[in-house]
Amino acid sequence: MRRLFGSVRARATLGATLVVAVALVAAGAAVLLSLRSNLIGEAGTQAERSARAVASELAAGTPYDRLSGLDGGDGPVQVLDEHGRLVAASEDLEKISGTDSGQVKPRPAVQPTGDDDDDSDDAGEPLEAGEISGESVFSNGSATIDGDAEDYRFAAVEVETHDRGHLTVYAGSPLAAEHGAVRTALTVMLIGFPLLLGVVAAVTWLVTRRALRPVEGIRREMAAITQSEDLARRVPEPATHDEIARLASTTNETLAALETSVERQRRFVADASHELRSPIASLRTQLEVAAAHPELLDLDGAVEDTVRLQRLAADLLLLARLDAGERPGDAKVDLAGLAREQAEGRSAVTVDAERVEVAGSRGQLGRVLANLLDNAQRHARSAVTVNVRREGDALALVGVADDGDGVPEDDRERIFERFVRLDAARSRDDGGAGLGLAIARDVAVRHGGTLTAGRGPAGGALFELRLPLVQRGSR
Repeated sequence: MRRLFGSVRARATLGATLVVAVALVAAGAAVLLSLRSNLIGEAGTQAERSARAVASELAAGTPYDRLSGLDGGDGPVQVLDEHGRLVAASEDLEKISGTDSGQVKPRPAVQPTGDDDDDSDDAGEPLEAGEISGESVFSNGSATIDGDAEDYRFAAVEVETHDRGHLTVYAGSPLAAEHGAVRTALTVMLIGFPLLLGVVAAVTWLVTRRALRPVEGIRREMAAITQSEDLARRVPEPATHDEIARLASTTNETLAALETSVERQRRFVADASHELRSPIASLRTQLEVAAAHPELLDLDGAVEDTVRLQRLAADLLLLARLDAGERPGDAKVDLAGLAREQAEGRSAVTVDAERVEVAGSRGQLGRVLANLLDNAQRHARSAVTVNVRREGDALALVGVADDGDGVPEDDRERIFERFVRLDAARSRDDGGAGLGLAIARDVAVRHGGTLTAGRGPAGGALFELRLPLVQRGSR
C-alpha cells in the first residue's frame, strides 16, 4: 500500500477522488431527500384538494351516493362520522390502511382501526353547520382499488353538516410517481457517480503528471549534477511562473552559490599552498646549507621565515574557523581602549577615541585593528591616525587613515579578497600574504558590522569599521 501511494501523483489522485466522492454522496442524498419531499408534498396537495371537494359537497347537503369524489378516479375516498363509523367510500375499494378506518364499505357501528400517524381535530374549536375546517392532517398508507395495490398520501379534512353532524373526509393521492422518480434518480446516481469518479481520477492523474513533469526534470538534472560533480550545470526552469518555476530558480541560485563557494575554496587552497611553499622552501634551503656548511647558517633569515610561516598558518586557521561559522561571542569590548592597546609601540600612530562599547570577541576585534594598522603603516608616508566615535545611536565607527597614495576607486572592493596584493613591486616579505584585509572584513561581518575603504583626509586610504553598539540594559 505504501508503494502504491508512494508518489505525490497517486496521493493527489486519491485525495481528489475521495473528496469528490464524499461531495457527490452528500449532494446525491440531499437531492433524493429534496425530490422525495417535493413529490410527497405535491401528492399531499392533490389529496387535500380532493378531500376538500368532497367536504364541500357534504357541506352543501349532497347525499352520499351522489358524491362525485367516490367514483375512484382521483384515488380512494372515505367519509367517517363523528363516532369513527364509515359512512361512505370509493367504488371498487377493496383494502385500505393509513386512515382512521380500515373498512372499505359502510357498516354501522364499526370501531376505527388502521395505523394512521396523526390525531383528530376534536380538541379544536367546534365548527358551525356548513363549515369546513381550515386545517388538514396528512398520513401515508396503502389501498387496493380494483385489484391494484398502491401507496397513497392521505389528507383528512373535517366538515360540519346541517343534517348529518360532524364528518371527516379522507382522500388519497398515489405515491407511485414519487417512488418512480426516486428510484430513477437513485439508479442514475449509482451509474453516473462511479463514472464521474473515474473521470475525476483520470483527469487528476493526468493534470498532476503534467504539473509534476518539471519536478522530475529537476530531479534528474540534480542527480546528474551530483554524479558528475559539475556545478556549472543548471536545472531547467519552466516558463510557468508558478511554485515549480520558483523552485527551479531557487535551485539554480543555490547551485550558483555552491559553485562560487567551491571555486573560492579551491582558489583558497591553491593560493594557500602557493604562499606556504615559498617560506618552507626558503627555510629548507637554509637548513640544508647549514647542514653542509655550518659557518654559512643565516640564523636571522631562518627565524624570519619561521615567524612568517607561523603568521601565515595562524591566518589560514582563523579564516578556516570563520568559514566554519565560528561565533564571535557576546562579551563587551571597549573599542577606544582596544585601539590604544593596538597602537601602543607603533611609531607615527595617533589615536583620537571616545569610549564606545560593542559586543563580540575581544581577540578577533583586536586582530581587525592590528591588521588595519599594519596595512596603514605599510603604505603611509609619515602618519597614521585612528579615530573612534559614535555614529548615531546604534553604531560605533573606527576610522584608520594614512597619508600614503591611497587605494584606487576601482580596487576598493577587490583588496578585501584573499591573497590580493595591489602593489606587485612589493616583496612577499614586506607586503604580507594578502590576508589581513580579508580577515578584517570577515570578522567585521561576523560581528554584524561592515568594513569599507575610501579616501582619507590626507589623501591616503581610509578604512572605516562600523559595528553595532551595546544597547543599554543588555548583557
